[in-house]
Amino acid sequence: MALRKTGVILINLGSPDKPDTPSVRRYLQQFLMDWRVIDIPYLWRLLLVYGPISILRAPKSAHAYQKIWRKEGSPLVIEGHNLAKRVGEILGADYSVHLAMRYGSPSIESVVKKMLDEGVEEIRALPLYPQYASASTASSVDELTRVLNKETSFPPLRVLPDFYDHPGFIASFAEVTKTFLETSNFQPDHILFSYHGLPEHQMKSADRSKSHCLQAADCCNRITAVNRFCYRAQCFQTTFALQKALGRTHEDSSLSFQSRLGRRPWIQPYTDFELPILRQRGVKRLAVMCPAFVADCLETLEEIAIRADEDWKALGGEALTLVPSLNSEE
Repeated sequence: MALRKTGVILINLGSPDKPDTPSVRRYLQQFLMDWRVIDIPYLWRLLLVYGPISILRAPKSAHAYQKIWRKEGSPLVIEGHNLAKRVGEILGADYSVHLAMRYGSPSIESVVKKMLDEGVEEIRALPLYPQYASASTASSVDELTRVLNKETSFPPLRVLPDFYDHPGFIASFAEVTKTFLETSNFQPDHILFSYHGLPEHQMKSADRSKSHCLQAADCCNRITAVNRFCYRAQCFQTTFALQKALGRTHEDSSLSFQSRLGRRPWIQPYTDFELPILRQRGVKRLAVMCPAFVADCLETLEEIAIRADEDWKALGGEALTLVPSLNSEE
């Protein structure tokens, strides 16, 4: 009797194939032409992405990727493949587990084709974004359904939900953090939870009531039916849960958002603005956790471990260390 397999797709955002300007330019064009990422009219988006961004940003981003690139390739892709392999070993022979990238390689389309050729009976997709966002989670589901809709027939699809406060996620990140701080003998005065930023208007568009999001300072302090899919609110809940797991308080740990792009207001507080504030408070030794990323990537390895570290030292800070992400740890 033929083995009935369940296909599992672990979806992450993506990475260029190489850390050179042409490869990064192709990646940025694919990434930023997604209307969920830059949600302006198509013509303006086309002019922006293929104009200033392709000309000016691609070389700078390529230089940044070169700083963190491994001999085997992109850290995000390497850790993703290692994770898929380990998940497959844990689930066993009844499952076919693959990594797919929303942008770049391996593409969602190529992985779905492989699974359909294998004859899987069901496809389960896990977007590897702990917190829900239209620009990441919804975009990945968009692409997955677009690919399947090209097929005459396909097996049932199940998309697993966000896991911003899942006990397993919180416990794993807390354990990685404790182990890292102990083995590196680093005792931070403060832990900064730095998340990827998003434009404010994307938070407001997720508020179907149009009367809650960013209307009060404490609007993200708890999850309700109104802000169930609010990225900022979910980041707050992840932070609260990790603070509890690590025995931290609001005095010796805090939250911020990094990676702004463009002139429109992004969700606050900003990571680069928080660094001088923490120095003014007397913080010397700072640990930075990035719980929006399940694997280390450009935003953690270059933006935090290199650039933020340089900024911190320029401010007179004694030491800044990046706490590794979950990557493919057991």
